[in-house]
Amino acid sequence: MADAAVAVAPVRPASYGSISRDRRWALRWSYFFLVLFAIFFLMPPLYMLLTSLKTSAEISAATNPWWVFAPTLDNYIALLTKNDFLIFFRNSALVSICVVSLTMVISVLAAFSLARMKFWGSATLATGVFLTYLVPDTLLFIPLFKMFAWIHDVTGIQLINHWWTMIILYPTLSVPFATWIMIGYFASIPKELDEAALIDGASWFQTLTKIFIPVAMPGIIAAMIFSFTVSWAQFLYPLAFTTSASELLLPVGIVTTLIKGDVFNWGQIMTGALLGAAPPLIIYAFLMDYYVAGLTAGATKG
Repeated sequence: MADAAVAVAPVRPASYGSISRDRRWALRWSYFFLVLFAIFFLMPPLYMLLTSLKTSAEISAATNPWWVFAPTLDNYIALLTKNDFLIFFRNSALVSICVVSLTMVISVLAAFSLARMKFWGSATLATGVFLTYLVPDTLLFIPLFKMFAWIHDVTGIQLINHWWTMIILYPTLSVPFATWIMIGYFASIPKELDEAALIDGASWFQTLTKIFIPVAMPGIIAAMIFSFTVSWAQFLYPLAFTTSASELLLPVGIVTTLIKGDVFNWGQIMTGALLGAAPPLIIYAFLMDYYVAGLTAGATKG
């Protein structure tokens, strides 16, 4: 018997058209809310940029605030040539670099110990580390202030009104959360890797440096970004513990030097805020790609 060739037409699901319509509407609503989100969050920095390009007379005039009639860079020149602003920027940069380095050393070692070197009470201690992060800094700066006063009475060491004191204070905010992030990444690494390394004669430190740190690099980058953001943008601690102009950090320095009584130098305030926001933006622009790529690679590996 000869085989008859039968042409089978592709079967299209009955709900094909409805699925396409639903997808189109979902995309439309997604773009609608994305545009709203972009407008809502981009308006403040855009307004800051426009204000920084205006003179004080134009800012005070009753004109369209969303248009610059006479653009000028006088605010940028005045601020970047002002010694106080450069001192604030230097202090913030030094504090942020030191805090990020100190936070990563402490959090990586602590997270590795809590996630892999199991001991009695390690799970409770890990939860306690995270709970300390939930305590707001508005409740901590008064006890810290009293502690610094007690240290000065006992040892004679003055910890108040020094920019380097922030290197001691900021890890109380960054270490708990960074440690919690690293515990999650270390716990997700298969135990066979460190067991094989230990069988081959590697020490715990070699296991950490040769296996865990390279694999957990996305978590390390996330913790570094968080630590830098906390140390760069913190306002309360520098306001409470520093008073001299040479010891101020950038967020407090901009407010205290550019606001005198009821006189607000809005042009330079907006300029200082934009220049202060530049380092975090640059870091996010460069490191977030590696962070997302690392998460994607980790999600697709078997």
